[in-house]
Amino acid sequence: MSVDMNMNVLIVDDYKTMLRIIKNLLKQLGFNNVDEATDGSMALEMTKNKEYGLIISDWNMEPMTGLEFLKRLRAEGKKIPFIMITAESKTENVIAAKEAGVSNYIVKPFNAETLKTKITSVLGNF
Repeated sequence: MSVDMNMNVLIVDDYKTMLRIIKNLLKQLGFNNVDEATDGSMALEMTKNKEYGLIISDWNMEPMTGLEFLKRLRAEGKKIPFIMITAESKTENVIAAKEAGVSNYIVKPFNAETLKTKITSVLGNF
């Protein structure tokens, strides 16, 4: 199965600079339909109105964290591939994300190669 490079991708981060960096990395990788949200509640609303093929979300955000967003998404039965980005590499955080249904996990800082590897592990080669 080949990856649809035209699929809608949702990136979620409360830090505008990080949104810009992730969006640019995704563009370099060939993804052009990228939407942005600045917290989990905004992102959750966006998933109600649009189909996404991939979500890349920061963990630490207010008022709704990436983990809470992931839990709510899964509680709604949505199986959208979900990559969590965080500065926290603690084992208990990785376990909490896995238990919540995360597809993969990226620890900051990261580069385009790391992002591509994680996306490939979730969606397949592209």
